[in-house]
Amino acid sequence: MTQLDHQVHSVGPEVAGLRTFKFIAFLYGIAAYLAFFVTILYAIGFVTGLVVPKTIDKTIDIGTQASTTEAVIINLLLMSLFAVQHSVMARHQFKAWWTQFVPKPVERSTYVLLASLSLLLLFWQWRPLPAVIWSVEDPDLAVTLVTLSFAGWVLVFTSTYLINHFELFGLHQVTNHLIGKETPPPRFKTPLLYNFVRHPIYLGFIIAFWAAPTMTAGHLLFAAVTTLYIFVGIALEEHDLVALFGDEYRQYKQRVSMLIPWRRSL
Repeated sequence: MTQLDHQVHSVGPEVAGLRTFKFIAFLYGIAAYLAFFVTILYAIGFVTGLVVPKTIDKTIDIGTQASTTEAVIINLLLMSLFAVQHSVMARHQFKAWWTQFVPKPVERSTYVLLASLSLLLLFWQWRPLPAVIWSVEDPDLAVTLVTLSFAGWVLVFTSTYLINHFELFGLHQVTNHLIGKETPPPRFKTPLLYNFVRHPIYLGFIIAFWAAPTMTAGHLLFAAVTTLYIFVGIALEEHDLVALFGDEYRQYKQRVSMLIPWRRSL
């Protein structure tokens, strides 16, 4: 065996193993993205009360009926679980620790998968609180509110594509890893909607959650807690963005409103 043959023989299994890992990581990223996609579609039905078997106001499982106090406690715990997972795993310090155990190319996909699973758990174990807070009797106004709710979801999806939807949900990272391309460092950009509000994704969620022709106690609890979490999430996210982009993001904060278009920046 020549020296060259020996080198090829010794390196070959390592190269094959690396290629296998890249392919498995890519499949894992796809699976995580599909889990997200199914979850977000179910979330739309869950909040609007359409199509899906179990919604924010309706359960198909008699065993999940609970007293008002029990329902509030369980629902708050479910939302808190999602909030803690979603916020803690997004922080730079956690990522620095977490990627000691989880390969960096699949870190984002793992985050997306766990967030999806925590939401699916919330949908599964949610306890409806059917007491009606308000109900719109005018059919035209009711249709307008439902349309506005769907417009909120459209705003969410549109905003993710403006800033690279596939990077946000991990597919970009595993694809680059598969083809051996370095993931470029993050760049600060403000495409289209981001010139009117700093957080159009969060604005879309708020619209989608609150634009309801019938607002039950359970829906109100969900909308209120998620809105509160959105403001906490914005504070944490903007702290990280200032640390990452410095004066560039500080100037953006001064120039563009947080959630309400054309309002003076907050």
